[in-house]
Amino acid sequence: MSGGSKSLRGLVTDWFGNGENLRVTRPDRSRKMPWRAVRIEVARSSGMLAIVFFRHDDGSWCVYPPSTVQPATNWVLT
Repeated sequence: MSGGSKSLRGLVTDWFGNGENLRVTRPDRSRKMPWRAVRIEVARSSGMLAIVFFRHDDGSWCVYPPSTVQPATNWVLT
């Protein structure tokens, strides 16, 4: 992992806080989406909140994919 990057757990805590009931899903890698990624979601009173984190080649986790091509996912955000 690069020097200034956080672990996935640290990022999830920053975005969602502690004590939430989180649901974690991982998509199958394919030609359309070759990245390592996880989708974290939590049900809140205002509705479902979901964020996709992508693993970069340096080991860091980010909310954007590691290339300039936008991902094609089958995830539907409701």
